[in-house]
Amino acid sequence: MRTSLIIAGVAAVFANNVSAEEAALQPHPFEECREAGEFIRNAALSRDNGITRDFFMSRLADDLVAIQAFPTQLRWFVYNEQDEKLLTDAAARVFDAPQPPRRHEIEFVDQCMKSPAWRLDQI
Repeated sequence: MRTSLIIAGVAAVFANNVSAEEAALQPHPFEECREAGEFIRNAALSRDNGITRDFFMSRLADDLVAIQAFPTQLRWFVYNEQDEKLLTDAAARVFDAPQPPRRHEIEFVDQCMKSPAWRLDQI
């Protein structure tokens, strides 16, 4: 999981090619909300396959620390504290209020699109 998050973060710089200041304020395009939704769905699949909440949330916290080591424009999805909270809260809900994986994904994408960081012009 960690490697895929880091690779996705590095790939984002080539896709967006924005400055650190712009990236920190940059809204999430629909594709990024969808990809983060897939991450949340995969968290639920991991839960269904026996991964514990403590293990998953610990790894996510480690991944978020690793992501912060990259300049903002090289990151995937987690550009600021608001993004981190959105992703972390959704991952916690996977374990605290279990639903089918696809349902968690749909709810996350819906929340992402309602967040101030979402950009309608990117559909």
